[in-house]
Amino acid sequence: MAGYHFGWWDRDGFEIDADPGKSLRAALVIASAAACSGGPVDAASAGAAVELVHNFTLVHDDIMDRDLTRRGRPTVWSVWGITDAMLLGDALQALAVRTAVEGCAKHIAAEVVSRLAATMVELCRGQQEDCAFETREGITVNDYLQMVAGKTGALMGCSCALGACCAGADAETVSAMDAFGRRLGLAFQFTDDLLGIWGQPRLSGKPVGNDVKRRKRSLPVVAAIESGTSAGLELAWMFDAEHPLDAEDADRAVELIERAGGRAYTERQAEQQVRRALAELPDRLVTEDLMILAQGVWGREK
Repeated sequence: MAGYHFGWWDRDGFEIDADPGKSLRAALVIASAAACSGGPVDAASAGAAVELVHNFTLVHDDIMDRDLTRRGRPTVWSVWGITDAMLLGDALQALAVRTAVEGCAKHIAAEVVSRLAATMVELCRGQQEDCAFETREGITVNDYLQMVAGKTGALMGCSCALGACCAGADAETVSAMDAFGRRLGLAFQFTDDLLGIWGQPRLSGKPVGNDVKRRKRSLPVVAAIESGTSAGLELAWMFDAEHPLDAEDADRAVELIERAGGRAYTERQAEQQVRRALAELPDRLVTEDLMILAQGVWGREK
């Protein structure tokens, strides 16, 4: 099941060449270590650990959201069932910890595991809030930003901080890397929110429109509802109604989100967070690799 999820095998265990995902968090570990004068070998195990944590959350998220497709293929739970998918996610989480303990230098292994554990607590809190937002009224932009800081920002911050730790950086540098990654995580989630409504399925590997049909309070939706416009008021009524949204309703909701300024607001916020992320770093840490990764978060199509 793990090999299938990572795009290495088909459901029968035969090798294939499917989309394995972006490995962005692992790349941030390696690039952050390099920015702090560390080598890729020093940070490889930490990079693998954060990638395992990320994928444990994806497997569980697909169950919670009842998503049938990821990376253009049926999700693990839709192939093997909820029970096995939950256990796979648990196993990936445990493997992340083992990878960090066995692969990182002994003098930093405890710090790496401690950061991973604290990050997983933040992730779970953020995910719980995200799920709760689907049935909670009166969500504000500030509420949303706080949720995303845990759900998405925490692991990207951890990735960058671990890269610095593996390179032997001092506490101030590790903290700057963590702040950089957290800002980048906000930009990543805002872009994800845009792709969930306006993305191209053939590029994103996920069906577009499910978030709106589920009345998911993503940033474009929350910003549109808070706009005070007539379109925002109509959208709020649609999202608070009890009847399910059909395809026609979803199309109308997407139109209202854009008319109320939700799309434009989210695009501005994504760009702004990338700039703020780079501003968190001292000039000596703003390497070409980190700049490329940061710019790749904003404006991506998948």
